Amino acid sequence: MANIITNLKELRKAQKISQQELAEMIGVRRETIVHLENNRYNPSLEMALKIAEVFNCHVEEIFQLNKEVLK
Repeated sequence: MANIITNLKELRKAQKISQQELAEMIGVRRETIVHLENNRYNPSLEMALKIAEVFNCHVEEIFQLNKEVLK
């Protein structure tokens, strides 16, 4: 389980962007987007910033630290 949780899937669907399109926009494989959306992969800082740029928002609006990890 990743240490970061995300609402990436909801944001992506609201913008009507496919996983493949998002992957191409940020320069990764579609499978990376799948893993991010399913909380199986923590993004690098660079990747998180690129995704935030695509959605024109702050990184914290997409990714949050999993509070369970802090316990």
